[in-house]
Amino acid sequence: MADTRYYDLLCAGLDDALTVTRVVHGVSWTAAVLSDGRTGVAMHTEGESFPRMFESLEGLPLTDAGKALLSWNLEEASEAHAAVNAFYNHRGCPGVQPGAAALDGIDLKGRTVGFVGHLPGHSGITDELLQPAKQIYILEKEPKPGDYPDSACEYLLPRCDLVVITGSAAVNKTMPRLLELCRNAQTVLTGPTVTNCPALLTLGIDRLNGRVITEPEPMLRAIVEKRTSVNKFSVSFQVDQ
Repeated sequence: MADTRYYDLLCAGLDDALTVTRVVHGVSWTAAVLSDGRTGVAMHTEGESFPRMFESLEGLPLTDAGKALLSWNLEEASEAHAAVNAFYNHRGCPGVQPGAAALDGIDLKGRTVGFVGHLPGHSGITDELLQPAKQIYILEKEPKPGDYPDSACEYLLPRCDLVVITGSAAVNKTMPRLLELCRNAQTVLTGPTVTNCPALLTLGIDRLNGRVITEPEPMLRAIVEKRTSVNKFSVSFQVDQ
């Protein structure tokens, strides 16, 4: 039976008094706005081979929209994650720390480190920071030279002492299996698709490192116009085990 605990925990905390008022499809990001004005984003993930659960998330209670986290229409799942992130990732959420980077305070010396997603160069992960590591594996759906294909996760992640996972793995439903493969490693989720839901730490995750949108209207315009980072329109949060 599929492990849906990651998604169940996200849905359990949602507020049924809120509705999704707007969904915006950008080049790289999908955004959603709630009836209280909160705005969230998730990585735009292509895939509409399967029918949507709902004709539109706009106008739905947030608790209904949250059910689409499990949609196999990945465009719809992206929308649902953006709506859920709008709820959890706000200015008053735990751990808001402008400038917090994914690996702050984590010693890499002599460790085997896995990255799910081509994360070096992002989230404050520099070549200099990685130099003390014993071994680095980068697993990527669209691998660059030196990257492993994402299918190598089954072989490589169990070897790792530390694994850093892009939050977008939740959209395509690979997150539960990745966490299982990393059960003996220190695990960090990073990126704008990460949800600030401390209950997720009960699944063996050690750190949640994501973004809170602070300039929603400029961000909404920018993501429609071009492929861009949302970091300039947001601040970071970091929640540890």
